[in-house]
Amino acid sequence: MGDIYHIDKARARASFGRAASTYDAAAILQKQVRTEMLSRLDLVKINPRTILDAGCGTGAASHALQKRFAKSQVVSLDFALPMLQQTRRTAQNVSLFNQAKIFFSTGQFAAPKQNLICADIEHLPVASASVGLAWSNLAIQWCNDLDAALQEFYRVLQPEGLLMFSTFGPDTLKELRVATQQDGTTSVSRFIDMHDIGDALVRAGFSAPVLDVERFTLTYDDAKSVMRDLKSIGAHNATDGRARGLLGRGFLQKLEANYEQFRVDGKLPATFEVVYGHAWRGQDKPKFDDGVSPITFKSRNK
Repeated sequence: MGDIYHIDKARARASFGRAASTYDAAAILQKQVRTEMLSRLDLVKINPRTILDAGCGTGAASHALQKRFAKSQVVSLDFALPMLQQTRRTAQNVSLFNQAKIFFSTGQFAAPKQNLICADIEHLPVASASVGLAWSNLAIQWCNDLDAALQEFYRVLQPEGLLMFSTFGPDTLKELRVATQQDGTTSVSRFIDMHDIGDALVRAGFSAPVLDVERFTLTYDDAKSVMRDLKSIGAHNATDGRARGLLGRGFLQKLEANYEQFRVDGKLPATFEVVYGHAWRGQDKPKFDDGVSPITFKSRNK
């Protein structure tokens, strides 16, 4: 029997494609995590010639990174073509605004520096040792093989290049997982523990990874609103073990009734455990004589 938590990439790709036009309005948590990741760049000294935004969504991080590293080439990658099309539209708006400012101050237009690639993170169509900064905000949880994804990031990074990412940990949507639990089927994806991610980074060859976890709780009036937000960002259940066919009124009524056990102060919570990580690709030699690379873990709640 196969892994019931294996992600059906075709279903996930279609779900995100349908959500391209609604994503930005609903992606409140994604925006908050992106802002936190950008602030962490203030703590490192890096001047990448090429930046890879892996799992770029509608391109908000790509645009922010291009603004921060004005001389860099930003490559925006996503496996859902409509997301890349949305990235292009927003990039054109940003580019027109920025070029207008440049023109009026210098009398010259700047050439666009952004490239779009439709591809899967687990199989990056990017040249080896060509990227100075690999960035991924809440995307690698859609990979079936974390080791393969991290090895791909290591491959495309230049020596001394930086990987910075965020992903979801096991407590994510724990209320929904309980409320939709059914015999023999899966309702919420399996998310990987921070310590296991750290081990995978070391296996991939990264030096001294640093990881920490932050927990967010979004609140809703009812369970339907939780489901509506997830649909708006394309986060459908894409596991192979999901229930097949249309889910009837009985399922939704049971979901709503089961979710009520979590109501606090008149609101229903939706927990998200966000794992932040960064690691450097070294000079292809171990940092320590014994070949062991330390991993730093931190934890905080929000």
